[in-house]
Amino acid sequence: MNIRILISVLLLSLLSSLAIAQKDPVAEADQAFNAGEYYSAINLYKQAYLKVKENSKKAEVIYKTGLCYRKINDAPQAEVWFKKAVKVKYTNPLANLYFADALKQNEKYDEALIAYQDYLKLVPSDVRGKNGVESCELASKWKNKPSRYEVENMAFFNSRESDFSTTYAKKDYSIVIFTSTRMASAGTEVSGATGQSFADLYTATEDKKGKWSVPIPLTENVNSGHEEGTPSIASKGNNLFFTRCLVEKKVMNTCQIYSSVRKGVDWDVPVYLPIISDSVEAVHPSISEDELTLYFASSDIPGGQGGKDIWMISRPTAKDVWGAPINMGKEINTPGNEAFPNIREDGTLYFASDGHIGMGGLDIFKATKGKTDKWLVENMKYPINSASDDFGIVFEGAIEKGFFSSNRMGGKGMDDIYSFILRPIQFNLLGVVKNEKTGEILTGVTVKLIASDGVTQELKNEIDGSFKFRLKPNMDYVLTTIKEGFLNGKGKETTKGLDEDRDFNLTVTMAPIEKPIELENIMYDVKKWDLRPESMVSLDKLVEVLNDNPNVTIELRSHTDFRDEAAKNLELSQKRAQSVVDFLIERGIEPDRLIPKGYGESAPNIVNAKDAKSYVFLKEGDVLSEEYIKKLATVEEQEVAHQINRRTEFQVLRTDYKVAANPQTEETPKSDVQEREATPDVKTETTEPTPSETEGKVEEQ
Repeated sequence: MNIRILISVLLLSLLSSLAIAQKDPVAEADQAFNAGEYYSAINLYKQAYLKVKENSKKAEVIYKTGLCYRKINDAPQAEVWFKKAVKVKYTNPLANLYFADALKQNEKYDEALIAYQDYLKLVPSDVRGKNGVESCELASKWKNKPSRYEVENMAFFNSRESDFSTTYAKKDYSIVIFTSTRMASAGTEVSGATGQSFADLYTATEDKKGKWSVPIPLTENVNSGHEEGTPSIASKGNNLFFTRCLVEKKVMNTCQIYSSVRKGVDWDVPVYLPIISDSVEAVHPSISEDELTLYFASSDIPGGQGGKDIWMISRPTAKDVWGAPINMGKEINTPGNEAFPNIREDGTLYFASDGHIGMGGLDIFKATKGKTDKWLVENMKYPINSASDDFGIVFEGAIEKGFFSSNRMGGKGMDDIYSFILRPIQFNLLGVVKNEKTGEILTGVTVKLIASDGVTQELKNEIDGSFKFRLKPNMDYVLTTIKEGFLNGKGKETTKGLDEDRDFNLTVTMAPIEKPIELENIMYDVKKWDLRPESMVSLDKLVEVLNDNPNVTIELRSHTDFRDEAAKNLELSQKRAQSVVDFLIERGIEPDRLIPKGYGESAPNIVNAKDAKSYVFLKEGDVLSEEYIKKLATVEEQEVAHQINRRTEFQVLRTDYKVAANPQTEETPKSDVQEREATPDVKTETTEPTPSETEGKVEEQ
């Protein structure tokens, strides 16, 4: 060929190539992006942005730069670039959605809420926008009210690079294997997708003092120049399942699941697990305890819900081949991404998702089978979850303790491993003892707490009248207070059905026994002594008081107003007192603990603080005598005074009553009536009663 013609052809070819390059300066960046080299693509897009002139192409470059930051989980930069894309009115509404997502991941929940609402104006039917709104509303509540899980960064495990996805490698949970991109990894190349070294599997051992060893990589039988990660081992610890992503010419190809058998202290050469086609992605394995079911994530298998989905395969025995993949269904999978499954011994499935309602990027979810055999999915909430990516949870057998991974702020590197443990529910009973009559604090009180399992606690209350007990879950409690000169106080609490920390506040009142104690709402029909039904509530409480104070004997006292003949009032009040005693005996109270006494109109009541507060025409301490009542200004005021005078009350006579162990063979203790008859010189309040200072209402004319 003529040399001039050849030169002309070469020049034309060069010019054509230059023209193509100048025509589409984002092509190289797109090529890196489509190959999954997001870290490399960021710089290429930024260079392309300086070259393109058209506003529409600039907007597209801005959007794709945001996508790259989203892919490498750099939420702060993703927020910056998606905000730019929204500002320049990029045509794809996903820019608005991803901007809202980035705001949420950066814990800007108020701004994110507005951004999700803006997105819903563009795409009203998208569940991602609706879930985003709900997520922002719930995330703040969850953070302000943390769960009982206690979380701690595992400094012994973590490096400045990414460390994540832990599994236990020994039945006693003293050995772990996890993923790391630290510089000591076997792969010497830097990933164009993450900007870090290729990941390898590392192991660490816990000694008897609870200290973890410095992590070391698994041998070259497992680790290679490719990417290895997300290990899973059943408690037997003989088969290791993990993800390997083959890398050729610095480009990551399809990721697949491999398995390796324990060989002495080492692992054998891994073998590829033919789940489906070798061109289909399968990652994040989790093997069941019997090693007959394997859970994993994939975005390539037909029939998924969108994004990455959780799938499962099973086999009849360990010697059989694996069956076809089964999608875990719409309860688990969403149009978003579900990944990093972990199946526990009891069949509970844990996984990470950005499609369910969560706090930020990936959240960890717990799924259990309901009565209808459908999965019930529950967010693990804060502090297991955060505004960042949280994933890769593993449990120490059946107890609520283990590890998970997160790229939350405050970590040591990119992704970090965190330990967690569920703190027991804390129930505290905080109480105070007071005088029922005066409201004053009582000290020197013996406080007994009896649980439904029979365990009894006892203490003296403090100088400020307070006491405190720690309560156990799912338990009923009865509390009794004891102090000389007072009836026993009582209280009840239960922790059954409660699953959150709680402080119970209880005020226990104790009635002094030196003065009569009035019974409220003891009702009779006019000039009758039969108890009306509404009286039963107050009398049932008296039965409870007598049962709680089995050592007391009491006098039941009945009073009338003066509006009838004194003799008739005395007779009526005696019959009414007897009706109360009869009721108590029917309820099982020993007869020799009860003495009925009618006082008629002979003991007018004394106005107490409560009545003085209720009726402005009465003053505390006034005696409601006939003379006093007749001086009241109106008939209505006089009727109030009569009502206060009509009352039924009881007075404690003794506190040393005892029932004979065997009444048929032992002498029955003298009743209070017998003892008083035998000692006529002993003064009692039955002949000179002290008017009650308490309130009560007895319907009587």
